[in-house]
Amino acid sequence: MEVELVTRRGCHLCDAALALIRGMGIEPRLRDVDADPELLSRYDFRVPVVIAGGRVVAEGQLDGPSLRRALGLPGT
Repeated sequence: MEVELVTRRGCHLCDAALALIRGMGIEPRLRDVDADPELLSRYDFRVPVVIAGGRVVAEGQLDGPSLRRALGLPGT
């Protein structure tokens, strides 16, 4: 399953989300919300946004157990 992380430069929540996802052994496809007008209109104030399998599974401040559950990973 492909995991995307919609993020923006200078966003501390985005940096934390990226570290959390990588800590789960997943390398997400990074999408810059400010570089894409469509992403900006959808997710401007909602970043970070985690998209898996084409649907939003998490956004905002993330925690490990909730994100693992949303991604269907073991250990939840």
